[in-house]
Amino acid sequence: MSYNISITKVETSKVDALDFNNIPLGTTFTDHMFICDYENGEWVNPRVIPMGLIPTHPAAMALHYGQAIFEGMKAYKDTEGAPMLFRPKENAKRLNKSADRMGMPNIPEDLFVEGLKELVGLEHNWIPPTDGSALYLRPFMYADEPFIGMRAATHYKFIIMASPAGPFFSKRIKLWAEKQFIRAAQGGTGEAKAAGNYAAAIRPTELAKAKGYDQVLWLDAAEHKYIQEVGTMNIFFKINGEFITPELDGSVLHGITRASVIEMLRAMNFTVTERKITIDEIKTASENGTLEEAFGTGTAVGIAYIQEIGLEDETIHVSDESPIGLEVNDTLNAIKTGKLDDQFNWMTKVEKELA
Repeated sequence: MSYNISITKVETSKVDALDFNNIPLGTTFTDHMFICDYENGEWVNPRVIPMGLIPTHPAAMALHYGQAIFEGMKAYKDTEGAPMLFRPKENAKRLNKSADRMGMPNIPEDLFVEGLKELVGLEHNWIPPTDGSALYLRPFMYADEPFIGMRAATHYKFIIMASPAGPFFSKRIKLWAEKQFIRAAQGGTGEAKAAGNYAAAIRPTELAKAKGYDQVLWLDAAEHKYIQEVGTMNIFFKINGEFITPELDGSVLHGITRASVIEMLRAMNFTVTERKITIDEIKTASENGTLEEAFGTGTAVGIAYIQEIGLEDETIHVSDESPIGLEVNDTLNAIKTGKLDDQFNWMTKVEKELA
């Protein structure tokens, strides 16, 4: 289905003022954003307009009852300068899974993708040319109906905004295995990209950083022993030649990079097992020398190589090198930028609008 998306352009772009070699994290935004409204049971008025403030009533239900979800994506340029999207339909599907869990309306997948294409095609000059950099895309939906009362809203906004971004982690990272706070529990919202999940993680993450760690390694809510995921990514461990990643049990985010890495590793003839794994198992593997490497996967981080894990008053050494993680990262980046054949059919080309 084709949608009539109106476009209102800025008179002068700000892109020429951006130093692509020194991009501030999360504070620089492109000239435009995509917006669509949900009212009377349908999505209406899809449009691309200049980036700016959005009038919001103080009683907007998202502010009081937390109906807010989001996605994280990136746009790249291939070797010919064409903008490229990585598995955008998977993000559309996952946004709708989050919407289902949070009592929010689904957005048509083709509208989601078409809105992305319109915005990225218009903003293609904002895609950084440096290796490891990309144009970060943030599709999100929230309840903007002004109503004080506990029920599902009837009016929502869906917005896509874009922000150029450099590499996320430039060094090997340290994780803190959290045994007091939890991220998600069975029957909760752990597998949804709901804003509240991340709000609850802020305080524990700040405490972990104060101890000298980069991210929290979340454990299960009931026993604090089964590994779930890291603050901004899923996690993989290579033990005795086998890759192990926590199973999707309702408390773990269905990472799109995670799924892609599993497919890549299996294509490289590695055994990949999705199952429950305890922090004690990782400790034992480290002590007996079978823990070969570990890395996190996510849109923002790409592949993040893990150096060590802090566990109460001890340190679990993971590895000083991540040869397979490095190969996976290089291959994934080469596919995204058109330097390597897209054998998995992951990439979607965007027609760029010329100035």
